[in-house]
Amino acid sequence: MKSNVQLVAAIALVLGSSAASAQFVKGNEAVQSLPSGGSKVETAPLPTTGPIRNTKPCAASAGCHAGPWHMVETPDGLRECTEVYARAGTCRPSTYGTTKLSRLWVVKSRGQWLQCQFPDLGSKCVNVFARPPANLPFDAVQ
Repeated sequence: MKSNVQLVAAIALVLGSSAASAQFVKGNEAVQSLPSGGSKVETAPLPTTGPIRNTKPCAASAGCHAGPWHMVETPDGLRECTEVYARAGTCRPSTYGTTKLSRLWVVKSRGQWLQCQFPDLGSKCVNVFARPPANLPFDAVQ
């Protein structure tokens, strides 16, 4: 009985620590630590041309979002957004680690904005601004 309790405690510790440690993507250039102890966060820019500049974004609370949630580091921390650009109203607090959803991770690596399948630059990542079909992301329920 004692070993079962220890096993359950060990599993809870591993699950709890993995959810907390995966709240960011190691190597994400969009998040820079400042000497003062704070951080500077950059979000993906809107394309200079195209229909996205003239369309109203889908608000996170509107129920109009049918695709995977985009996990984006913002000045407010990790957020679930309906788009990679994290425009005002398109994001909500992260439920990662508590709710299973289809997700993509928006990161900046080597100066390029990517959508990654997992919070890991070694997972399947595609360039946000590539021409279709090269920009079609690989989401995953997580």
